[in-house]
Amino acid sequence: MILGPRVLKTGIAVTISLLICSILNLQPAVFAGVAAVFTIQPSVYRTWRHLLDQIVTNVIGALTALFSIYFLGDSPIMIGLVMILVISLCLKLNMEGTIPLTLVTVLAIMSAPANESLDFILNRCLIIFIGVACAMVVNFAILPPNYKKNYLNKVNSVFTNLSLLLRTAISNEMKERTFQEHHAKLIIDIGKLEEQYKLFNEERGNLVKLNELNVREIVVFKQMLKTIKQGEQVLENINEHYFQSRANDQEDEFFDRHLEDLIKDHEYVLLKFEGKIKVDENDVENGMMKKSEAFFEQILHQYLQNKEHKFRLMIIASFIVEYSYQLRRLNQLTDQYQASKKD
Repeated sequence: MILGPRVLKTGIAVTISLLICSILNLQPAVFAGVAAVFTIQPSVYRTWRHLLDQIVTNVIGALTALFSIYFLGDSPIMIGLVMILVISLCLKLNMEGTIPLTLVTVLAIMSAPANESLDFILNRCLIIFIGVACAMVVNFAILPPNYKKNYLNKVNSVFTNLSLLLRTAISNEMKERTFQEHHAKLIIDIGKLEEQYKLFNEERGNLVKLNELNVREIVVFKQMLKTIKQGEQVLENINEHYFQSRANDQEDEFFDRHLEDLIKDHEYVLLKFEGKIKVDENDVENGMMKKSEAFFEQILHQYLQNKEHKFRLMIIASFIVEYSYQLRRLNQLTDQYQASKKD
């Protein structure tokens, strides 16, 4: 079992918040622990953004709860109605992520005995904000994530799986169950990669002043994601159309060889971005273009000779050509990024 940084930080934030409440003799301290759990976010920016939203909605929830206690009562029915109202207000403000903790605030206030003073209610609000503050400090100070490294590691991991599937899609060498398991994992990992790109983009775009190199890096990372997603689309179309196209052995070899070339080019560009290989002085861009044109011309020629049976191959070929285009685009952006680093 591997414990991620967010899991560890959640445990640390809960522990600290409970200790602070114990030292200050604030009870029930469990509300601080709950607040810390809900406040921990996967990035520093999201924690800060979530904190600001949380302050707004918690104040609204607290005021609504206080109004209900003093003018409408604190019966179970009234607590339920107040919670419905608070949820509606959070949704109206586009702050749905703050709903759980805001409801905890409302419940903490409205569950107080009817004869308790305002100081007691404010005490409970203080307990909750201690939990929020502890979570924010821990997320800032302990194990801050390296978004660039995490993103590149995920790109390489997803590409490794994609390359395996593309290499075996035409030859049909992999067992069907194993192929489907790898494909399902690929789709899930691409979703995770999209989320990691959003985190990286948020951190770079909102917490630091971007220079030209940072902007180029963000653009390259976005293109990495787009290229991998297009590769997965090729895989989807091969599964959907290729084995219904009545392709012969020669066409199998032709498609297989071209996909192998694209995978090698994709791997080359990723390694070039990380500076792990010597940059080829030959015009890689023209090489990719020529291979793509030759591939499509050959498929088009076969289609014109037998439109009825080769229509499915044309569909697959169009997605492969798009994959090649996105790969060339990634190569161009990588070259521009590397040139900016040298400057």
